[in-house]
Amino acid sequence: MSTVPPPVYEWNTLPWRAIEQNVFKLQKRIYQASSRGEVTKVHSLQRLLMKSWAAGLLAVRRVTQDNRGKTTAGVDGVKNLAPTQRLALAQRLRHAPYIEEARPVRRVFIPKKGTDEKRPLGIPVMEERARQALAKLALEPEWEAKFEPNSYGFRPGRAAHDAIQAIFHNIRQKAKYVLDADIAKCFDRINHEALLNKLNTYPKMRQTVKAWLEAGIMDGADLFPSSEGTPQGGVISPLLANVALHGLETMIVGRFSRRMSRTRDPNVRRIQPMVIRYADDFVVIDEDLTVIKMAKEVIADWLKDLGLELKPSKTRLTHTLEEYEGPVGFDFLGFHIRQYTVGRHQATHTRWKILEHKTIIKPSKAAVKRHIDALGAIVTRHKPAPQGSLIRHLNPVIRGWANYYSTQCSKEVFNTIGHHLTRRLLAWAFSRHSKKSKHWVVQKYWHNGWNFSDGITTLHKHSDTPIVRHLKVTGSPFNGDWVYWTTRMGRHPEVPTRIAILLKRQKGKCLYCNLYFKSSDLMEQDHITPTRLGGPNTVENRQLLHRHCHDQKTAGEPPSPRGAHNTEPDS
Repeated sequence: MSTVPPPVYEWNTLPWRAIEQNVFKLQKRIYQASSRGEVTKVHSLQRLLMKSWAAGLLAVRRVTQDNRGKTTAGVDGVKNLAPTQRLALAQRLRHAPYIEEARPVRRVFIPKKGTDEKRPLGIPVMEERARQALAKLALEPEWEAKFEPNSYGFRPGRAAHDAIQAIFHNIRQKAKYVLDADIAKCFDRINHEALLNKLNTYPKMRQTVKAWLEAGIMDGADLFPSSEGTPQGGVISPLLANVALHGLETMIVGRFSRRMSRTRDPNVRRIQPMVIRYADDFVVIDEDLTVIKMAKEVIADWLKDLGLELKPSKTRLTHTLEEYEGPVGFDFLGFHIRQYTVGRHQATHTRWKILEHKTIIKPSKAAVKRHIDALGAIVTRHKPAPQGSLIRHLNPVIRGWANYYSTQCSKEVFNTIGHHLTRRLLAWAFSRHSKKSKHWVVQKYWHNGWNFSDGITTLHKHSDTPIVRHLKVTGSPFNGDWVYWTTRMGRHPEVPTRIAILLKRQKGKCLYCNLYFKSSDLMEQDHITPTRLGGPNTVENRQLLHRHCHDQKTAGEPPSPRGAHNTEPDS
């Protein structure tokens, strides 16, 4: 057996930007080959990436430094790795990226949001996590070229807000029926053979994925076989679940699309049901109740081939405007989606007709209750703590929740939660000074118009978060449109950090001509106030312009003062 040579690099001195660029170039080639249907080339490039030194380093960094669960140990008890150990692991991945057998995963239970149930996780050992991250780097671009347009969960550059916007765009013009469905224990019951057949990868990758699926589960001292499912907690499990459920949207749209009833012209736009899926939660939307009922039966049969079934307690038929088998509307990804009838004066005038209903999407009652309870628990835990400590624990929770719901109609809910929290804080303050007057207590803890502050830190109010509409995603990060993805995400492997910051800040527009940048455009950095006129060389004083716009701006600027020297060009 050949020995692995010792690493000749220091972990903290590795050129990470160049490493990310090298891996991304390979991933982009895999995506392009998959888009063209060149299966042999896809597999060849995937083999190249699996043995790439750069990809191995990136995979190790993601599981040992970037992942939030990086300190959770597998069955070997290893929680973290020293820099030299990370390099050694990357070397092992380079020389042995594939396996025939995998060590069992460790069973861990975490609470499920909104229920008393526990969610089972399977935590692989550190080396298998890194190997799964490496395989994901190779498989993800292939499947990004194949995945259906309305699949949003666990995909790069896509989020829950994209799914919500897709629903909004589909129902805003017309009230529709909805199948709100959930798959029972999706991750735990996926049929291995059906998943591997759908993955359809080359033999060594198939053998490796099969080893992870059949690794077994260690619960305490007991080892249980894993004859089905892909355990949550594995790096590659979300991707495998998406692969298993791929085809659901295509099947429903192809089976139930029909021509508009007013014409038999085959060129006329067809009426199609819409399937929007986020991981194992999905909705089917259509104006015809018969289509929705039939779709439910067809989906149940389709899932049987994967060893899955719909969860009856979380699957129901509803309508967006009228009552049907229960309350109007439905909850999806923490939002409540429904329509309200409005009068003629509040109706929306569209190009085709007057809409006497309005689509409102806001935080669900269950999500609001969970958030209020979480805030109350923080206040209770910090009853004896200083005011500043309480504020520092509340602010991240408030900002995170408010930012998630800030893309929809949430102002009223923000104000309501703010009133609940203020009453809770008043009770917290009065209990600390039971012998003081309420007026004295309020003056001590609230300043400048009911701002809860200790003079150093101030509590962030939900209502201070602005409502900003979300734009639904298009395409994939691997498609080469670096301007779009840098503007959307604020980073891109092929774009320098300073350019990425400016593109996101300018929302993809040139601030001189106010036109959107294209990937083919020549761009230059410009000092808003030129350095020769005393402008600072900071990011705040920089903007991104088209080259021709930069020339026009520079030509119209005043000349340098006499005796002044320009030490740095503006571009």
